[in-house]
Amino acid sequence: MTTEPTSQDPGRESKHRRAGILAFTIGAAAVLAVFAFLPGLPHVIDWGALLVALAGGLLARRAWQARTAKKRAGKD
Repeated sequence: MTTEPTSQDPGRESKHRRAGILAFTIGAAAVLAVFAFLPGLPHVIDWGALLVALAGGLLARRAWQARTAKKRAGKD
């Protein structure tokens, strides 16, 4: 049984994964900060705020992945 060749080495793959996790964390934290500190909003973190924070984190991660994929495509 053969394995598929990967275009990235394991070190690069782990950096890519860690950066994706960091982008998700920053996005989720930014959305939670908006809900917690923006004047005019109730200063309560409820289930809705947590779900929106998860969506914000996923959006930030997806945007980061698209940006790095575009950069890599330009290099090749």
